[in-house]
Amino acid sequence: MSQSVRAVERALDILLCFSKDKPILSLTEIAEQVGMHKSTIHRLLATLESKHFITRDKTSGLYQLGFLFIELSSIMLHGLDVQRWALPYLQQLSEQSGETVDLAVLDNGHVTYLQVVESSQRVKIAAAVGEQLPAFCTASGKAFLAYLPEEYVHRNFNQGLTKYTEHTPVSLENLSQSLRETRQRGFAISEQEYEKDINAVAAPIIDANGFPILAIAIVGPSYRMSHDRMLKLGQEIRETVEAITREVGQAALSVILPKILTPYVNENIK
Repeated sequence: MSQSVRAVERALDILLCFSKDKPILSLTEIAEQVGMHKSTIHRLLATLESKHFITRDKTSGLYQLGFLFIELSSIMLHGLDVQRWALPYLQQLSEQSGETVDLAVLDNGHVTYLQVVESSQRVKIAAAVGEQLPAFCTASGKAFLAYLPEEYVHRNFNQGLTKYTEHTPVSLENLSQSLRETRQRGFAISEQEYEKDINAVAAPIIDANGFPILAIAIVGPSYRMSHDRMLKLGQEIRETVEAITREVGQAALSVILPKILTPYVNENIK
């Protein structure tokens, strides 16, 4: 067997270490499972990470499967991709609200936008597909964080919060209060927290395990998106989320959509 083929086999062995029961692993755990030296595994992991097959949490050093599997799984599942079944709902929300609507996932403390339906109004706000924004001060991000364990929030934001505007939450205490309010309402609100004069409201799509896997948001200029109007729009997003859940099913969501957020990290993971 050639060295190149052997390297491929070892890389596949590493990928096969990850499972539903163990989606997040340390370097030591991977080494124990595949029976290779840590130095060899580290080099292979670096290559897999560069190709987006693996992602590494910069804070904990733990590994999990990367975003490339989203693309590969969508190819395999053909018509079951996110854009196909989500787009009609996003378009309907945009038509109802007259504002931009987007769909996002969570990635290590940031939200990444998968799909954006722009408002037809002359003055509009729209993130670009693939753009990443901080989770702690965006409506989409807080829609995720509110339904994750406090350990996740503290682990990702205990190094301090960047102040983007005068309305940005600058402490974990302020953020935690905002997340509690989000859980009580069922949707998150961001009032000029990331950018001045821009407001947004968002709600998560929850899978059968109780984890938020996607977030739908409505965003617009603050002069149109008043607090009272966002409370109304938040209910409309929740109705949309419930319709999606009824159509796809929570169990199916867990199978069709890959877990692209860090789940609860129990005390046994070191």
